[in-house]
Amino acid sequence: MAAFSFKVAPPLPKPTPSSFSWTLSLSSPITPHRTAKPHKTLIVFSSLNAKPTILVAEKLGQTGIQLLKTFANVDCSYDMTTEDLCAKISLCDALIVRSATKVTRQVFESSGGRLKVVGRAGVGIDNVDLAAATEHGCLVVNAPTANTIAAAEHGIALITAMARNIAQADASVKAGKWQRSKYVGVSLVGKTLLLMGFGKVGSEVARRAKGLGMQVIAYDPYAPADRARAIGVELVSFNEAISTADFISLHMPLTPTTSKILNDYAFSKMKKGVRIINVARGGVIDEEALLRALNSGIVAQAALDVFTEEPPPKDNMLVLHENVTVTPHLGASTFEAQEGVAIEIAEAVVGALKGELAATAVNAPMVPAEVLSELAPFILLAEKLGRLAVQLVAGGSGVQSVKITYASARGPDDLDTRLLRAMIIKGLIEPISSVFVNLVNADFTAKQRGLKLAEERIVLDGSPEKPLEFIQIQLANVESKFAGALSDLGEIKVQGMVKEGLPHLTMVGTFGVDVSLEGSLILCKQVDRPGIIGKVGTILGEGNVNVNFMSVGRIAPRKQAVMTIGVDEEPDIETVKKIGEIKAIEEFVFLKL
Repeated sequence: MAAFSFKVAPPLPKPTPSSFSWTLSLSSPITPHRTAKPHKTLIVFSSLNAKPTILVAEKLGQTGIQLLKTFANVDCSYDMTTEDLCAKISLCDALIVRSATKVTRQVFESSGGRLKVVGRAGVGIDNVDLAAATEHGCLVVNAPTANTIAAAEHGIALITAMARNIAQADASVKAGKWQRSKYVGVSLVGKTLLLMGFGKVGSEVARRAKGLGMQVIAYDPYAPADRARAIGVELVSFNEAISTADFISLHMPLTPTTSKILNDYAFSKMKKGVRIINVARGGVIDEEALLRALNSGIVAQAALDVFTEEPPPKDNMLVLHENVTVTPHLGASTFEAQEGVAIEIAEAVVGALKGELAATAVNAPMVPAEVLSELAPFILLAEKLGRLAVQLVAGGSGVQSVKITYASARGPDDLDTRLLRAMIIKGLIEPISSVFVNLVNADFTAKQRGLKLAEERIVLDGSPEKPLEFIQIQLANVESKFAGALSDLGEIKVQGMVKEGLPHLTMVGTFGVDVSLEGSLILCKQVDRPGIIGKVGTILGEGNVNVNFMSVGRIAPRKQAVMTIGVDEEPDIETVKKIGEIKAIEEFVFLKL
């Protein structure tokens, strides 16, 4: 049995606000004020009269190159080794790469502080050390939109090619065979297509699939329902989605939340004969589980453009499988997309070198050290509360309205909440998106996704030495996976504070709790009766799940209560099932922080 401890937390007293409060509605992105102070300047040149130098380390479309040359000296040096790049980078103000060049900490250190912008011509930034970039005051920008149409078209191409066995029939004919009866396909008309992810690419796939006569549904816990309805797409829950679809096309980023989202459990819930398409990221599918599903007949066919390891090994059983159509990561590979990416990244890099705030920035700007030092634990609290809140949202509704409440003894001029707000937005969006959120792009990203935020500050009596007493997040007009997280007004509500330098969850819905926001959490709504805590602890122990703390908040003795359990490991399906079989437990949910 895992070692655990618990305490019953009394309901938290409601703070008494002073007569001062204010609400900010974010109807447009907020741009930080420019300042002449050196430590807040985003871009600085050694010479204001000299043209900056931009190093292009991988091939870029000529339109983009010409745009760069109107502003800077451009050095196109391809196929460089790490040593070559490090030797050259100290002479450059900006660097543009694709996916092959690794921009490591060594590169930033070798720049001697001159490198101010790194542009990634594409979406993913796995090849750029973001932490090192931020430490060296270097802004990193990418080009996330130019390849949207190309990726959507490739998804549709794979759907149609798979449905009609194009690749297999082509290989058969070229091998001298004529097997018409073997390669009978299936029609797309009237079939249900599930889009796992309803962002830019997913939306474009939906439009094209509707034109082919398909019924389109989508699973995306963040997507606004009105935007889906405008295209004729229904947002549904995960379980409903995978159990009703004839075709499943993935268009989601690879995050801890989406990693292996299609696994043995998911495949077991699908219709026999389902067809899988992936033009997103290889890691969102458990490839071994997919192979088992193909061999068992649950999955009739798969079409894959991406793999967990690229290029995949020559003996990869998925690649060699007769019912799998594969392409070598061609989603963005059209002439038009390549030119579009070149223009988008060139504009972003030039804008950043001019000192403009880039909407596609993917790392945090420089923040005064004294501000970071004071707000550091509250920054972590803000992000974790956001991550917790968004995971409580049930699929199909989408997050549209967020209210953030800060309780502090400080006046409005003594507490800049922009960084806290940015971290809350980061927590709400990043677990379900490929967007990297920071102080530069938080408000822009929120507006772009239709997220309406309102900030309220409660001024408390007391010493202003401590920046904040608590942060509260409320999500309105959403369905909740966990009814116990709902406030009296039907909104998802979570609240937290910093204790001894660490973020703590202090309220879920109307229940007061006290649990450190570390690792992962299990929330259980239960009837308050003896023995429940021991039963849950025993089940987790038997499942080799270590409990690091436990807190119970209740309305009154023998009434409803919420048990919050901190765990070091994710419980397996069998362990979760056993917890759900405890009669006193009304509902529970597992949350990754």
